[in-house]
Parts: sequence; C-alpha cells; structure tokens
Amino acid sequence: MMRNRLLLGVGLVSLGAFSSSCSKESKESPPAAPPPAAAAAPAPAPAPEEPPKPRMSHEKLVSFFRPSAAVKAATPEDTAAQIALGRMLFFENRLSKNHDISCNSCHDLATFGVDGKPTSEGHKGQKGTRNAPTVFHAAGHIAQFWDGRAATLEEQASGPMMNPVEMAMPGEKQVLATLNSIPQYVKSFKASFPREKKPVSVANAARAIAAFERKLITTSRFDKFLAGDESALTEQERRGLELFAASGCTTCHNGPAVGGTSFQKLGLIEEYPTEDKGRFEVTKNEEDLHKFRVPTLRNVEKTGPWFHDGSVKELPQAVRLMAKHQLGMAFADAEVDDIVAFLKSLTGALPGPEVLAPPTLPPSTRTTPKPDPT
Repeated sequence: MMRNRLLLGVGLVSLGAFSSSCSKESKESPPAAPPPAAAAAPAPAPAPEEPPKPRMSHEKLVSFFRPSAAVKAATPEDTAAQIALGRMLFFENRLSKNHDISCNSCHDLATFGVDGKPTSEGHKGQKGTRNAPTVFHAAGHIAQFWDGRAATLEEQASGPMMNPVEMAMPGEKQVLATLNSIPQYVKSFKASFPREKKPVSVANAARAIAAFERKLITTSRFDKFLAGDESALTEQERRGLELFAASGCTTCHNGPAVGGTSFQKLGLIEEYPTEDKGRFEVTKNEEDLHKFRVPTLRNVEKTGPWFHDGSVKELPQAVRLMAKHQLGMAFADAEVDDIVAFLKSLTGALPGPEVLAPPTLPPSTRTTPKPDPT
C-alpha cells in the first residue's frame, strides 16, 4: 500500500510540472490523463501452522515411576512402638556429644527434611563437604548418602552419631550410657524389641529411627496423576513432564521417589567441575569416579540449594546444568519453564504435627552423661 501511494504521488508531481510548462498552449488542448494506478501487491500467504506434537500417553508416562519389586521386598515390617521410639530418637539432642545436635538439626522435618544450607553444621560448628539430602522418601533409595556408603536407612541412622564432624559421640559406649541412663528409653526399647535380651543397643536405635523415617512420605498432585487423574496436572506441567521423559531425564529420575534408584556419573556427557570423587571414595573403583546416588526430585522445589555440594541456588539453573552435563542438551527458556512447572507439581503435603512437631522427650537423670563441648 505504501508503494502504491508513492507511485501515485510521483505521478501527481509529474503531472503538476507538465501542466505548468504547458500553460501557454491552447486552452482547447485536453488535459493529459493521469497514469494508471499500479496494481495492488498480493497479500502474503499465511505461514503454515506447525502440526501439534504427538502427546505421550498417560500409560507411558506413568510407567517411568512405578515401584520396583526389589524395593517392596526389602521393606521390613515396622511396629507402632518402633516408630514412636524412632521419632523420639530423631529429635534427641543427647545422642550428640554436646547435646546440641539431633537428626532433625540437619534434616528439619518442618522444612521438607533439609536445613536449607549448602553444607550443614555439626559438632563445634564444623561443616561437612556435602549437602544434607532430604529424609523424605529416602526409604525408596538404592542406598543412603551421596556416595552410597550406607546400604540401608539403618546403617545411615547410626553413622552420624559417631562421626566427629557431625554428632561426634566418642563411641557406642557413650551412646549406650546415655540411653540406659533414662528409664523411659529403656522401657521403650523393651517394648520395641521384646524378643531381645539386650534391647538397648545402637543397632536397635538405628532400627527405630529407620522405622520412623520410612513413614516420611509426602503425596502431591503428581500422585493423583499417577493414579489416573490426568486433570491433576496443568497443561504446562504435562508438557514439562513429557519433555522430562522424552529428553531422557527419566533414565535417572524414575521410580516412586523420582530418583534414588541408581548411581550416575555427574558430568556424563560434558565434564562437571568438581573435585569430589563421589562413590569412588567408597569402592575405589575407577568406574565410580564422580558417581553419586541420584537424588529424589520429590519436593525438589523446597529442598534447595541443590547438587551434592549445595552450590546451585536456583531451580531453573539446576535444570539447565543437568541438561548440559548429563544430556548434552540446551533447553530453551520456555522448555525450562515447563520442566520447572512439572517439578513443582512434585511438592507434596507435609505430615501433621504428630510427625513434624518435636515430641516430649524423657528427662535426664543424674547418671546421664553431661554435654561435652570439646
């Protein structure tokens, strides 16, 4: 249209100039006819719409997150007495040398089982080298700790008590002296392990804590989706889930906990900058260099900072880094937004105060070992 207007303008200007130069000619001469208007340019054809991408079936998506038979078979039967004892011990500061640290100190149940710090503070403010992972859904993991050095929840529960950087108890003798000095604990151990001659033991304390931790499960809208309610996820969350699956994320993040079922090398496709040798420190096998137990993505929105060293503070950045180093991919911003939306759908409802609130703990006696800040 603009081109037509220019042509017409040029024609009119030319016509004006011609009339002026011919003003002395006979008035009977007919005026010159204006040039014909240029033909309108045809409108551009609309761009063809991209065909919609095929939608991944609900059945296919659900298949990535089914529980394995091995995990089901390995789950012990926990009694109510064991769970109740385990809850008390989970919040028990006197299982630490200076009576100032409990399991809940680093794995705060009120904040989805983490303390929100890159690395947690232990005895005398000492810091470990790895991020404290959430205890929610830990029961479904192939092993415990980032390097898998504990095969079970029971092994994991006893480790921090005698770790000099964490709870720093000098040995099992001190743990047993503390528990045996408190009559209510002695009674609770007997009720929890009635068939044992010496029910008060570090192994049974860990067994009780593990029984309690097996109850630390959250449910979210994603669980409704897994159960068959396709409307439980928004359209964006569904797109994120489909991209998550189609890109290969479910190779590592699978099962009911959306992770925790395998060890994987950090930097599988592109090397990741870390000096942490990961599982190699446990196995001394070169194939395990920089391998870590895959973390659960349940409640991942609430469990930052992320990665084994707690170095990543933004969830979208974690998605981009995983895509780059594990998949050799670069997601567009809109794709990152979709995946983050899906990940947020994994945030579940925390249990009630009967689990989260610190229980009333039995009092110390005159024989209970005193706090030791050294």
